[in-house]
Amino acid sequence: MKAFTYERATSTKDAASAAVRTPGAKFIAGGTNLLDLMKLQIETPQHLIDVNGLGLDKITATSDGGLRVGALVRNTDLAADARVRKDYGVLSRALVSGASGQLRNKATTAGNLLQRTRCPYFYDTTKPCNKRQPGSGCAAIGGFNRNLAVMGTSEACIATHPSDMAVAMRVLDATVETVNAAGQTRAIPIADFHRLPGATPNIETSLAPGELITAVTLPKPIGGTHIYQKVRDRASYAFALISVAAVIQPGGRGRLAFGGLAHKPWRVEAAEAQMPNGAKATASAVLAGARTTSQNAFKLPLVERTIGAVFEEAKA
Repeated sequence: MKAFTYERATSTKDAASAAVRTPGAKFIAGGTNLLDLMKLQIETPQHLIDVNGLGLDKITATSDGGLRVGALVRNTDLAADARVRKDYGVLSRALVSGASGQLRNKATTAGNLLQRTRCPYFYDTTKPCNKRQPGSGCAAIGGFNRNLAVMGTSEACIATHPSDMAVAMRVLDATVETVNAAGQTRAIPIADFHRLPGATPNIETSLAPGELITAVTLPKPIGGTHIYQKVRDRASYAFALISVAAVIQPGGRGRLAFGGLAHKPWRVEAAEAQMPNGAKATASAVLAGARTTSQNAFKLPLVERTIGAVFEEAKA
């Protein structure tokens, strides 16, 4: 691990200001992803800004009947919250599907959104990776890519986003709240928060330098049957080959978002009109434009089968 300096922020504005003032700075809260990357020297921040003391660890009701989830709410607490379990069941289920209990006890809402890919070449510093070192190439293209993306890929990157929570947030149309060094706030729709790789896969979100996530807002409950299906190579502590976050209304209409398919949580709203026509029609619409490799083409039929399992569960 490279040497770094450290400070504890006393306000959100001060935290954002410190990140702008110090080149190479990173915010740290639970550290469940960042510290691992620092040990491997994939992330080498010169300065860490501890945001744990900023009071962003509350879940509060909003005026329109939704919930505002502080950036520092731990994954365990969010999943266990009675309001989340009652009205946003897909989110609770997605959180419990992720990582281990010990990690969920430390991992935060903002950190979960910002966690980085588990592409094996991103973690192997002896191999080229445009996400880790822009312009170096992508070893995954033509390499071992069984777990990697089939949607929204580019010639520069075929990595997937690892979060389960973010997939549920996407199906719920959550909003990410932020503050910058000038104290200015903004609200970013979750659909616009994560970026596709394009030619710059190292730029993973729409956050500006130094911009700090303060909360995620969930809109008022939409009802329906909430389901989270995660297909993985082993039952515990594994990232999704395919995951489906679903909110299904009577009559078979609803919303679907997917993990394991792309560089960001994947939702095709236009495809949701096909849901009453069954899994095959829905999957075909979701996967329009898919680009597979010889190793990950199995994901296409797996999407259809997983959607089918979700539809069957909704009928039960």
